[in-house]
Amino acid sequence: TESTSKECSAKRVLICGGGIIGVSTAYYLVQKGISPTIIERNEIAGAASGKAGGFLALDWNDGSRIGPLARLSFGLHEELAQKLGDDCGYRRCDTLEVLASEDGPVSQHQGSGVPQWVNGRVSRTQVIGTTESTAQVHPYKLTHALLEEAKKGGLQVKHGAVEGIAFADGATKNVTGVIVDGNIIEAEAVIIAMGPWSTNARNWLPLPLIAAEKYHSILLKPQEELSAHALFTSIRTLDGRRVAPEVYPRPDGEVYICGEGDSQVLPDDPCEIKVMQTQCDNLKNFGAAISSTLEQAPVTKQQACYLPISQDGLPLIGRVPGVEGAFVAAGHSCWGILNGPGTGLLMAELVAGESTSLDISAFDPARFI
Repeated sequence: TESTSKECSAKRVLICGGGIIGVSTAYYLVQKGISPTIIERNEIAGAASGKAGGFLALDWNDGSRIGPLARLSFGLHEELAQKLGDDCGYRRCDTLEVLASEDGPVSQHQGSGVPQWVNGRVSRTQVIGTTESTAQVHPYKLTHALLEEAKKGGLQVKHGAVEGIAFADGATKNVTGVIVDGNIIEAEAVIIAMGPWSTNARNWLPLPLIAAEKYHSILLKPQEELSAHALFTSIRTLDGRRVAPEVYPRPDGEVYICGEGDSQVLPDDPCEIKVMQTQCDNLKNFGAAISSTLEQAPVTKQQACYLPISQDGLPLIGRVPGVEGAFVAAGHSCWGILNGPGTGLLMAELVAGESTSLDISAFDPARFI
């Protein structure tokens, strides 16, 4: 009805966190006539959402509780690419599993379907995804394209650190806003979408622990443009380790390689994340084991980020139990970019009081309480 749509559009919604989850939620809220505000302490897509690989798979999660979300979101990525144009670096790709070793012989012949540039110390390749089932996106570009589109519909971004939640007086917990840099910003709905930093919200809300796992990535700029093949590798290193870096050539000519973790604790501020040179050098060497083109390509960027991991590996998507007006969308592990748009749509539906496109009971934060 008209009155509920007016009531809906007047609803003040604050989204804590400007990564792929927060921005996707804002984008779909705007589609529903709600103009939210994002609170971001650093920059939009400044942490994992700007440093992720952006690999998308339709059916790799089939048979698990995250399967329907992955399928929904895979379709949304294609829709968004059509709407946002080339701004988000989307394309379908073939996906290979590649076995190699740093001290193995250089492969003399490639199997059918193996691109010419995969010419390193490779012992075996296998197709594990085709353009029917796998794709890629540039996470930083996608998040910013969604942001710009949502701004046209009234999205605002406020810079500041979220320090707490404001509650109404009385016994029942009822959210009235967010405390940002000492000031209260009022709202009827607050969404926690701070990736691994969502665990800070446990100081204010009944939420479970979200752990943080650190990984490094590098960008290379080869002289030639590489084919659209994503590589999931297993490489035996010179010191006998078995590592599994991932290699993603991008439509803009860069190649993204990720893997190598370390045990450094999540810092309070994303700006304080340290990039370890040894890990980045390792990634460059792993690339060299796969391809002479990657061996010769200069490194243009070295970076690190943290993945948010829930206790059971499934994301938290839903209402915060026992707290009126509080919502959470976090803990997406390595599938945060894939499941970003789907999560954003579900959160927007939830906040707008609509029935959700999927059954989200498996992601209910109350499962841990």
